[in-house]
Amino acid sequence: MSGTIVHVYFMPGMAASRKIFEYIKLPEEKFRIHLLDWFIPENGQSLIDYAKEMTKKIEHPDPVLLGVSFGGVLVQEMAKLVPVKKVIVVSSVKLKKELPKRMLFARYTKVHKLLPTGLITNVELLAKYAFGESVTKRLDLYEKYLSIRDKKYIDWCIDRLVNWDQTEYADNVVHIQGDKDAVFPIANIKDCIKVPNGTHTMIIHRAKWFNEHLPTIILD
Repeated sequence: MSGTIVHVYFMPGMAASRKIFEYIKLPEEKFRIHLLDWFIPENGQSLIDYAKEMTKKIEHPDPVLLGVSFGGVLVQEMAKLVPVKKVIVVSSVKLKKELPKRMLFARYTKVHKLLPTGLITNVELLAKYAFGESVTKRLDLYEKYLSIRDKKYIDWCIDRLVNWDQTEYADNVVHIQGDKDAVFPIANIKDCIKVPNGTHTMIIHRAKWFNEHLPTIILD
């Protein structure tokens, strides 16, 4: 690997901006970080078609894709369309059966369609959706990290996640999960690298852990 630069593309979670990666640093002599952003989906757009549009932003051969939360689901779909060196999913899931029971329940009852997503201009509520935790004391902080407040986009994300059907994952997928994740509980997840005391927002709050471990995880 000496002399070879590894290009790593980072995809944030639902409604989150690229700023969630502001504390992530990789050695510049080995890595280049590229930050991706969400766009508003077309009416009825499938997840795979959305992934196809997102792959147009990939400008380097055999990159590493890293996605957080729903972004982790998206990069797995992207990796089905373009050759990649590795896929790293953070605070996410890699199989339908790893989704929490409330999401599997929503798949069959469609209860997720009743969620008050029209209120997502309310930062506190949007933070609850996007980060899975109450953030009353840190609203200013979370407002910085939330980028999209479009009802159609939020509805689309929730529906595509609830109805994600993946039953097998590729050999080049590495899963990093916090043991205190309230959105995707680790009790449902197998074959992952556990981050002690890692919550759903650990890419922000445990950036030091990622800076220490990501280079090895990427190159391994």
